[in-house]
Amino acid sequence: MTPNATGDPNVGDVDDHQHSGEISASPFAPFRHRAFFWLWLGVVIASIGSWGQTVGAQWLFVNDPNAATIVPLVQTASTLPMMLLALPAGVLADAFDRRWMMFVIQIYFITVSALLAVLTALGRMPPALLLTFTFAVGAGQAMLSPTWQAMITELVPRAEFAAATRLDMVSVNVSRAAGPAIAGFVIAAWGVPPVFALNVVTGSVLAVILLAWRRPTIQTGERERFLPALLSGSRYVRHEPVVRTILVRFATFIFPAAAVWALLPLIASRQLGLAANGYGILFATLGVGAITAALGLGRVKQKLSSNAILVLAGTAFAVAFAGVAFASSMLVAAPLLIVCGFSWTATVATVISELQLFLHGWVRARAIAIYLMVFLGTQAVAAPIWGLITQHAGLQVALLAAAALAGVSVLVGLVLRVPDSEGLDRSPLAYWDTPRLQVDPESISGPVVVSIQYEVDDDHRLPFFDAMQSMRRSRLRSGSTRWDLYRVGEDPHLYVEQFQVPSWQEHQRQHESRLSAEDKAIEDAAFSYIIGNPKTHHLLPATTATVDADQSVALGEKRDAGDDSPP
Repeated sequence: MTPNATGDPNVGDVDDHQHSGEISASPFAPFRHRAFFWLWLGVVIASIGSWGQTVGAQWLFVNDPNAATIVPLVQTASTLPMMLLALPAGVLADAFDRRWMMFVIQIYFITVSALLAVLTALGRMPPALLLTFTFAVGAGQAMLSPTWQAMITELVPRAEFAAATRLDMVSVNVSRAAGPAIAGFVIAAWGVPPVFALNVVTGSVLAVILLAWRRPTIQTGERERFLPALLSGSRYVRHEPVVRTILVRFATFIFPAAAVWALLPLIASRQLGLAANGYGILFATLGVGAITAALGLGRVKQKLSSNAILVLAGTAFAVAFAGVAFASSMLVAAPLLIVCGFSWTATVATVISELQLFLHGWVRARAIAIYLMVFLGTQAVAAPIWGLITQHAGLQVALLAAAALAGVSVLVGLVLRVPDSEGLDRSPLAYWDTPRLQVDPESISGPVVVSIQYEVDDDHRLPFFDAMQSMRRSRLRSGSTRWDLYRVGEDPHLYVEQFQVPSWQEHQRQHESRLSAEDKAIEDAAFSYIIGNPKTHHLLPATTATVDADQSVALGEKRDAGDDSPP
């Protein structure tokens, strides 16, 4: 099985400042590193088997009277686990040795595929059991994909991250082209069970490569606890409007575009009258378009903005997919599907690259996991809907409806534009002073309330309020669970900002790794309207132990600021 069946770029901590320069770098430079090359090759081989298994599962019931419902459900069963498990997987990928985590899950894949092959050969694979096995494979995929994507950052130098992620996308799309084509010929010659057996062999290749790799020891700091890490990642996305905009815009495209994957078996068998090998060729045409986009997008980005690429890709997909609805032969459908594959990958690659530019490093893996949930979760929901429309209104109506909605997604994109990321700096910046406390809080004690008092004259009251709204987003996305701004009744020139953090450890993480130059600029803008220095107090649980003055100094302070220092 493949560690990355989505073709998505990695979730590593890419340096924003390197983005523009990396576009012109050699796309094959990461192959100079042996570990990356061999693991990349193993992923390609495993992915060929994975895509072949998907084709076999869909084709197994393509002639069933209820095929319009069963075939799309195969895609739902394979993608739904990603929606449910991607975020927990992103947390676990930071808590365990990624090499052994990938190896164990690969053994799980091999076992499931072997059982699938045996039971299918014995004729004991009804639709419900097939969907169960497909879901089981998808669950392993959901655990493996974030692990592999995060591991890429260990295999190549920082300057080659972008090239490595594009090669990762190429690997998936090469396998997407080759796997279905190979599976189609195997099914035509020997039936479906050998396709599942082939997946056992290809998965074993990656397992052997992982076992042979001697991964260097990685020194890591203290791990975040599982549940707080889950919650902080979710809060970040909820309170980062740019990320929300990107994900909503992406989902509006994926919902109609998912029809090309869900209905392709029916297009091949019912509309074009093709056998399994013909279906494999159609699947391969989508892969050809996707590979072309993955290799050529770097040059396109030098001439067009991300918004322009998304609009053109969405428009091309809508027009081409509408043409597929009227195609009567493979010669007509194949070039249209190449355009669909190009548009799909151009959209996915553009969205993920823009998303990475707007993410803070400390939460990138978890935010990308949420992106995967949106990506594959939307497909999981869309596939049965397009199947039902096909069942009740016919295949051509479903294809035209999907093309029309893809056109609507282009109009939505004209409203939900991705902001310009030029000059954006979200690299970590620890600019808060270490608080000088007279009590000694445990790391898990909480909740902690940080209270900051400001003095603002009446002339600056309104711009101060506006600046504090940006401050609110900054506090909440860095880990705070609640934020409020109060006016002091006894003195109308005094305002008190309060934000709550789940624990003292979470507040320490805000100090050490969760802030950026952008957050400092937001804070400086708000502080430009105040008189004097802000006065800060840390409100701890009443049971927190008291320490003497000498011990409190040992807790650390970056400057002699006392309660007048920032948080």
